[in-house]
Amino acid sequence: MDYNAKKKSAVGKKSDKGTGVRLCAVAGKCGGCQYIDVPYKEQLKKKQKQVELLLNKYGKVGGIIGMEQPEHYRNKVHAVFDFQKGKGIVSGIYREGTHDVIPVDSCLLEDRKADEIIVSVRELAKSFKIKTYDEDTGYGLLRHVLVRVGHATGQIMVVLVLGSPILPSKKNFVNALCKLHPEITTIVLNVNNKKTSMVLGDKEQVIYGKGYIEDELCGRTFRISSQSFYQVNAVQTQKLYDKAIEYAALTGCETVIDAYCGIGTIGLAAAKQAKKVIGVELNQAAVRDAVTNAKINGIRNVNFYQNDAGKFMVQLAEAGEKVDVVFMDPPRSGSTEEFMDALCRLRPEQIVYISCNPETLARDLEYLTGKGIAGNAGGRKGGRSGKGYRVAEITPVDMFPYTGHVEVIIMMQYYGKEKK
Repeated sequence: MDYNAKKKSAVGKKSDKGTGVRLCAVAGKCGGCQYIDVPYKEQLKKKQKQVELLLNKYGKVGGIIGMEQPEHYRNKVHAVFDFQKGKGIVSGIYREGTHDVIPVDSCLLEDRKADEIIVSVRELAKSFKIKTYDEDTGYGLLRHVLVRVGHATGQIMVVLVLGSPILPSKKNFVNALCKLHPEITTIVLNVNNKKTSMVLGDKEQVIYGKGYIEDELCGRTFRISSQSFYQVNAVQTQKLYDKAIEYAALTGCETVIDAYCGIGTIGLAAAKQAKKVIGVELNQAAVRDAVTNAKINGIRNVNFYQNDAGKFMVQLAEAGEKVDVVFMDPPRSGSTEEFMDALCRLRPEQIVYISCNPETLARDLEYLTGKGIAGNAGGRKGGRSGKGYRVAEITPVDMFPYTGHVEVIIMMQYYGKEKK
């Protein structure tokens, strides 16, 4: 089947039962797109209801922010490489819950050019007689390929993840790949020789270009390295951050913390409306990128620190620092009690919580709104001290169409007689 030719006529309709056209040939094997057979409007309704069921006790849930074109949005594409009897070298994804590789040439969610590049790497690996890595024996060379695409700039990074630092005929391989895809701006060799489920190793070598790409988001330029965290859906990230900054209601007088800041995206986007921004992130490479991004954009009222977000917040609280607004964007596991305790001690007037997991968000909101303080947005009974945090705004954002995941932005306000 010509996937790209039939995609437009099939998107938004049911697959087998509705049109006879499959949106994805491996949908039944992959498990990544839980809503592959659900029309997009219905997907949004499902996600809206999911968030309402979990969070409506804290206040009214606003309408979900969806996409106009909910396909091929992933600007970061990863493929695992394998050798299969009767097929030779294949590239694709792991079957859900296993390390069995399902061959994939194109994906409804992934950037088309990234998919094309991965197919080209696979064909070049065959012609250059490069062996794929065997997880069981530890022999072989090519393990993974990671492609990152700048949504606004069009810059493309290709990361070749190898089992050893030596790529035979490296120069010829690079020349051949760039001839096929002149859009590629940099190629990086990443060495991962450990028996691990992690894709990237610690050692890298830039073999073409600068070793990074840049993208534009919220009016800022961001440098992205192979290991940087950067939202995979740039279109929805712009909407997400716009809403988060709107919720913060900055006037230019505030001290802002960007917790779990990554490469500094939301902190740098908010900096022009704040007096001072403090970013904290555990990943050292991301902090380096964040510092560089501040310099690239000429932003001087932002400082970034490498530290655990929870420990950093405790240190600020113990030092008696005054903070007005906290942006927090924790991992899927949610925040920690250490972080939230320190947050309550710092007592910022506003907390903007960006969550990629409504279930852990609900858990954290129960902790924040009930920790010896007041109840929820509706002023319901159960508060004990007459001061604390309540949820003022809730907005779901569909960052991952065709999957069961949904992002949520929460704005919490401090209220009560005592304020710092």
